[in-house]
Amino acid sequence: MRRKLVAGNWKMNGTLATNAALLKEILHGLGTLPACDVAVCAPAPYLAQCQQLLDGTAVAWGGQDVSVHEAGAFTGEVSGAMLRDVGCRYVLVGHSERRAYHGETDALVAQKALRAVRAGVVPVVCVGETLAQREAQQTGAIVGGQLDAVLAVLDDADLSNIVLAYEPVWAIGTGKTATPEMAQEVHATLRQRLARRNPETAAQTVILYGGSMKPDNARQLMAMADIDGGLIGGAALKAADFLAIIHAA
Repeated sequence: MRRKLVAGNWKMNGTLATNAALLKEILHGLGTLPACDVAVCAPAPYLAQCQQLLDGTAVAWGGQDVSVHEAGAFTGEVSGAMLRDVGCRYVLVGHSERRAYHGETDALVAQKALRAVRAGVVPVVCVGETLAQREAQQTGAIVGGQLDAVLAVLDDADLSNIVLAYEPVWAIGTGKTATPEMAQEVHATLRQRLARRNPETAAQTVILYGGSMKPDNARQLMAMADIDGGLIGGAALKAADFLAIIHAA
């Protein structure tokens, strides 16, 4: 049985003081044996702080991006080995904001996923469609193509060390919402696509929902057969909301 994962994406938010207060409150409310895996993905300057405050606790930490390069003259880039060096278990790859604002292609995202796996960090590979693509009934083709690019570069051993996250771009901060059934349909499509490659791996792969999961919809979403947790944005910056989603899992 797949163990659920609730991962918070802090995006470009936080200070040393607010991070410490947030993590203290999360740890206090979490207890020692949460029923799901928990992680926070922090901006790179705060990963060492996460390591200091979370090492030995039930909360893992991760980065928000990784370079396709191992090392060298790539100013501003963060390598997979660097993430591993500060204890990261996870790293976000291909987040919708990286695709939209930084022009990341499916091929680039696939290379980042490969680099993360080979560095010993679990990539949370994000896929999702825009409103225009959904209205054109292209959801399956878009998310399938994004996943296929990753499948093309990972071998079966690599594939067993990734997490997927479905982000319906049209349902993030737009006021539009995806019903649990709508989300489940895409999650099932992704798992079926994985199963074409390796049925055993497909059955074990954790697929998160990243479309504005909140305390009031988390339980219904995670009750779906193929929704294995959430990639949480704004609610991850509020300890009470983040804890409520964790407890819903």
